[in-house]
Amino acid sequence: MQLDLAGVPVVITGAASGIGRACALAFAAEGARVGVIDRSPVDLPGIVSAVADVTDEPALAAAVDILAGELGGIAILVACAGTSGPFGQDVADISLDDWNRVLAVNVTGQFLLVKHALPHLRRAASAAIVLMGSDSGFVAAPGMVPYNASKGAVVQLTRALSVDLAPIRVTCVCPSIVDTPLARADLGLASFDGVDYPVQTAEDVARSVLYLASPATRAVNGTTLVSDFGYLARSSFPA
Repeated sequence: MQLDLAGVPVVITGAASGIGRACALAFAAEGARVGVIDRSPVDLPGIVSAVADVTDEPALAAAVDILAGELGGIAILVACAGTSGPFGQDVADISLDDWNRVLAVNVTGQFLLVKHALPHLRRAASAAIVLMGSDSGFVAAPGMVPYNASKGAVVQLTRALSVDLAPIRVTCVCPSIVDTPLARADLGLASFDGVDYPVQTAEDVARSVLYLASPATRAVNGTTLVSDFGYLARSSFPA
């Protein structure tokens, strides 16, 4: 399948590691002009970078404008910056600061990215936004209330933005467990080798992002792609 991404200017957040890094490398491999934003410096061959925290609106706005200038615009925006927040805590023990931080990164950070990239996206002949959700936007694991709530909000943010920003397409990728440094740290694992549940790679998720961002899905808007090995499709009926 021809994705027709050669020369297309793409901006990606959260590209220092994990899914964001995999997305940056995948778009670059397709010939796109790639710029990345992260709190930490990102050094990837042929990819321009800017440093900003997605919760710092002035810094994020400046980073978006810098990359748009370097790339000659923005036609695709991919919001990968995220955090899991408190993991395995009882609701009574979750601090307001922790709650606010998860929502600030996972929801407000995505909104601010879109807000400040919008003037550039509107100048593109064909523009697309891909937000990073999670299967936790549909099902809830225990001990992850802030994260579950934030990813549910991202699913609805996708729908709302797709309505308000048309003809710019807005979609969302919602993976289950992905082998990233963050996921390994949360679960206290050195690796996912030998676990008894399916785990996808960051590259698996990046391929979904490429597909949704490309002209190959020009009629797809306001929807989520759940990549969870079919878990959500399973009935609880005991048969």
